[in-house]
Amino acid sequence: MPNQLTTTIRPITPHTCIIDVQGDITAQAETDLMNVYNEASQNGTRAIILNFSGLDYMNSSGIGLLVTLLIRVQRQKQRLLAYGLSDHYRQIFELTRLNEAIGLYADETAAITAVTTPT
Repeated sequence: MPNQLTTTIRPITPHTCIIDVQGDITAQAETDLMNVYNEASQNGTRAIILNFSGLDYMNSSGIGLLVTLLIRVQRQKQRLLAYGLSDHYRQIFELTRLNEAIGLYADETAAITAVTTPT
């Protein structure tokens, strides 16, 4: 069974976009995930929101890819946020402490509000 990852970029503001993730995040998804990040990062993007509501499966290699993505985001002085994680994956984010670096939100509205509200 081939691992399938489909991603869609949705611009929300001139500096914020959502990447809709559908399918599996495993080692096979590396090229797709990094390509979509590079595309989403163009034109002065400051915040990237990952929509995990279509996530079917993620293994330890997938978690490693998210760490790699997080490092790239931090190098670019961007923010990485996420929503739509199932309880199972939310627990994994807490165990790996990814939730301390990637802001987790209940839904798309909450994530967009976190980005667009001045701090």
